[in-house]
Amino acid sequence: MKSVGRHLVLELWGCKNLNSPDAIEAALREMVAACNVTMLDLRVYPFEPMGVTGIAVLAESHINIHTWPEFGYAAVDIFTCGSRKDPSDAIPALREIFAPERIESMEMTRGIMVDQPVGAGAAE
Repeated sequence: MKSVGRHLVLELWGCKNLNSPDAIEAALREMVAACNVTMLDLRVYPFEPMGVTGIAVLAESHINIHTWPEFGYAAVDIFTCGSRKDPSDAIPALREIFAPERIESMEMTRGIMVDQPVGAGAAE
């Protein structure tokens, strides 16, 4: 089955370090390295009174983290394009930095190509 990429959606429960912009930035950088992808930009935004959102914009798509420290919860998306990129390679970095008690995951195959030649249907 040919597709444009893989999208891993993770829910982390019982986490630590969720209100630390430095921890979110470190996690994003480690995830980028673990997935062997090309980072184009990285932004981290803390909220008041708590919570942090961070995104790594990739040549191969994106990785983002949204935290709710009051619930010990983090939502993580890892979307990588290209057949050789495995978004699950980022999970050890998440375990190391956030020490979640539980991780739930869903994976989607994005852009499944069904009997369509490359370039067919593209706008001219």
